Formats: sequence, C-alpha cells, structure tokens
Amino acid sequence: MATMKVHGSVISTATQRVVACLNEKDLDYEFVPVDMGSGEHKKDHFLCLNPFGQVPAFEDGDLKLFESRAITQYVAHVYTGKGTQLIFENPKKMATMAVWMEVEAHQFDPLASKLGWELVYKPMFGMTTDAAVVKENEAKLTKVLDIYEARLAQSKYMGGDAFTLADLHHLPTVQLLMGTQCKKLFDSRPCVSAWCADILGRPSWAKVLAMKS
Repeated sequence: MATMKVHGSVISTATQRVVACLNEKDLDYEFVPVDMGSGEHKKDHFLCLNPFGQVPAFEDGDLKLFESRAITQYVAHVYTGKGTQLIFENPKKMATMAVWMEVEAHQFDPLASKLGWELVYKPMFGMTTDAAVVKENEAKLTKVLDIYEARLAQSKYMGGDAFTLADLHHLPTVQLLMGTQCKKLFDSRPCVSAWCADILGRPSWAKVLAMKS
C-alpha cells in the first residue's frame, strides 16, 4: 500500500505539478480526489491537511505538506535514488537551478495563471473573459518569454543541462496556455518552442494528462 497520498483535483495546475514529479521519480502514491465543486477543500477534514483550503495536500507517512513546489522539492531531495534526479548535487549548479525555479514561481506563473483563468477556466465556468486583462498579461508574458529565449539559447533546460524541477514546475501552466491564443507567444520563439515540445512530451506528463481524460 502506497504511503504517499496526494489530495487534489486533476484540473488543478498545482496538483498536476506534484503528480508529474511523483511520476518522474517513479514512486507509488495514492491519488485522493477532492471535490472542489462541493467545497470539500474548505471543510475541516481537509483544512487539517492544508489550512489555506487549497489543493494539493500531500502525505508521506506521518509527514503532511502543502504548497506544490515545496512538495516537489521534498520528493526530489528525499527520493534521490529513484527515477529522474530533478536536482543537482553540485552546489553551483543547484544554485543556478534555484534561480530559475524562483523565476517560474514569481515571474512566469502569476502571468500564466491569470491568462489561464481568463482564457480557459472562465469559459469553462460560463464566465466572460476580460480582454483587457488578457492583453495586459500577454504583454508582460512576452517580456518574460524573451528572457526565456535568451536563456534557452545557452542551455537546453531552464535550470541547466538536464531536466529538473525548474522545468517540471512549468508543465501545468505551459500545457494550459498551449490550448489558447497564447500558444503563438511560445511558438514564435524557436528555443522556447523546442523546450516546450521536449518537456510536454515526457512520459511522466502524459500520465498526468491521462488522469484528466
């Protein structure tokens, strides 16, 4: 029986991030669906796992964690002998990787998530997309992707010469935007486009997408 549990929703980008990491590490885990439609994530039994009432929540034996990027870092550091490494042993390489993990969290994700909300989730829920918000965040994302293009012209992956958490953390929101008008922003940058094709083609990610179907 799997000691690890992921409590989450298959349409949650944060949940997908954790599941992709566990797939890369080839670890056994139990996926526990959280019915967000009924507000299960705001009920006491779930708030014991994540007091902010957000998915995912994670258990590994008696350890309970929340925040997707903290969970992936725990998994990568504790289960180093399993699957894809996802981190570097060399401190300098690790420091560079950490920079790009921060870039994803603070520069890329806020823009990508806003665009995903406007272009994917609002229509899904029968809400009206705010064109002004889309235009503003597309302009900001363009500048970030210019920096990504320069980085990926020098390095195959964001964090260095191997696929790491710095790349994996992007997967859910990149996938989300690839089904929208924002795809052109990625496709028009050759290095970014090649990187997207590489990371989105990983078997670990195919398993995440299969959970949604």
